[in-house]
Amino acid sequence: MGIIELWWLTLGIAAVVIVVVGVLLIWIATAAERIDRHALAVWEAGKGIAANTVQIWQLQKTNETAGAILRTAQDIAAVAASIDGRLARLPEALRGRG
Repeated sequence: MGIIELWWLTLGIAAVVIVVVGVLLIWIATAAERIDRHALAVWEAGKGIAANTVQIWQLQKTNETAGAILRTAQDIAAVAASIDGRLARLPEALRGRG
């Protein structure tokens, strides 16, 4: 094999290596882009979860307030029942005086 043939062989091998490296670089760039898209989707989902759960820490205070409202409503219902009872007995009490 002469110098010219060796030179063409080396040039051909270099061309094949360059093509393989180019294909691998394109493949890596595509994989990186896919990873970036998926990371962005995870980031967006995480932000959505954070936005939807930001008020959870206030549930204890909400439950305490709801309990206080329930107790007040029960007290009002008890007083209303007492007033109803007194109003029901009022005509009889008025007859007894008259």
